[in-house]
Amino acid sequence: HRHSTGLCPVIGPDSRAYCPPQKGDSRSPCPALNTLANHGYLPRDGKCITPQVLMHALEKGYNLSGPLAWVLVRGGFYLLGQRRERICLRDLARHNCIEHNASLIHRDAHERDEYAPIRNHLEMMDLLLSHSKDGVLMTTDDVARARVHRELEYENAMDRLHAEIARGEMAIVKRVLGIKPKPQTAPLPGVPNDILRTWMLEERLPDDWRPYHKTGLLHVIRTSNHLRHSMETTEKELDVNEIRRENTLR
Repeated sequence: HRHSTGLCPVIGPDSRAYCPPQKGDSRSPCPALNTLANHGYLPRDGKCITPQVLMHALEKGYNLSGPLAWVLVRGGFYLLGQRRERICLRDLARHNCIEHNASLIHRDAHERDEYAPIRNHLEMMDLLLSHSKDGVLMTTDDVARARVHRELEYENAMDRLHAEIARGEMAIVKRVLGIKPKPQTAPLPGVPNDILRTWMLEERLPDDWRPYHKTGLLHVIRTSNHLRHSMETTEKELDVNEIRRENTLR
């Protein structure tokens, strides 16, 4: 079937049930936004997305606060250089705007490519989860180890803007998905590995999951700062040359 109207003719216009992308649909390197489209919070074809539509989807789908949604959306449109007020999800793959090298689950863009790959890599997902210390949860410190190992694959450090974006992405993921699927429960110390795998690879919300906890701008800033400090500590503790040798052999 097709999503050419932005709706799913099989599931229905008001359903938030999962439907994978169909032929002609637009998708991005960002599993968060692809998931919102797959569940109908965004147009299911991933097209004709205005800032207002995107902010509403982030607030309803992930329970982000209004200020956080505004910063993400307006900042994103600015970085994309979008002068018009509509985007498609594919626009987010434009290399070195929002998208960046050293993704945890995507290959890098080739040197002359304008757009980066959007396909998720199973091997990279397995490598990410291998940094989970207890094999159950992906904590902020676990993410720090994964990010340090990934970024050491490069001779030069990431620029400050994209390093901040990379940390911010995972800070939001940790806050939004690091909760039990029940109301009135405290956030977990990390994201359950099975939930993270489902969300990143299938771009689907876990069954019976709801974003009961609101995620605000200060939550993300605090978690991002924790991640940065943990990365700095991790890099000091690791044998950087040994990691680079391992990366070369992989």
